[in-house]
Amino acid sequence: MQTPTFPTQAVVLAGGQGSRLRPYTDDRPKPMVEIPGTGTPIIGHQLAWLAEEGVTDAVVSCGHLAEVLQEWLDSAVLPLRVTTVVETEPLGRGGGLKYAAASLPHPDRPWYATNGDIWTRFSLREMAAFHTERDATATLALARPRIPWGAVETDAFGHITDFIESPPSPYLINAGVYVFSAAFTGLLPDVGDHERTTFPRLARERRLAGFPLPNGAYWRAIDTAKDLTEAAKELDTKVR
Repeated sequence: MQTPTFPTQAVVLAGGQGSRLRPYTDDRPKPMVEIPGTGTPIIGHQLAWLAEEGVTDAVVSCGHLAEVLQEWLDSAVLPLRVTTVVETEPLGRGGGLKYAAASLPHPDRPWYATNGDIWTRFSLREMAAFHTERDATATLALARPRIPWGAVETDAFGHITDFIESPPSPYLINAGVYVFSAAFTGLLPDVGDHERTTFPRLARERRLAGFPLPNGAYWRAIDTAKDLTEAAKELDTKVR
């Protein structure tokens, strides 16, 4: 078994337009939206989390309203070194990852990646150890989000036996947080979506691993205004 190597570098994908978060994203990119009551944009929480997990260098891939994000990064007191890159033309998710990874300080070492609209807390070191133990080329964090509706349980005869408010989904989903081996970068497309090309190939070769988030770990994708409100409630903060 290999000795776990904990990455010290990461890519944050922060170029999305966040159309479903309008009007919050009319004048700022999605990762610059503040979770009510925290006083800090989403990306600020992400960078703090990465630093807590041993990351010393992060590359932030910018796109929509990149200058707003860059100005904030330039003025903020950050717990790690941050470099920004801006796509001059749309490269797709896989191409964007590859473009950003080219600016990592240690191309021969593993790295983390995260989507810029994820609010989560769990041990990245545990995920990196899981990745190493399975000798994976790429490892995806897997979440089981709550269904936004109430569920109904029935017995074999069709009698309703219980109502469950917002139960966990029976399916695991891609949580938007990754551990990648150094070799993964070379497998990414220059333009296109790695989830349609690179990931299926690695899955067929049994080189793609899935790390279920630990019980009790917080995870939420911030896609809509309702997600902001729910995140604020879940974090026990006061909505402004």
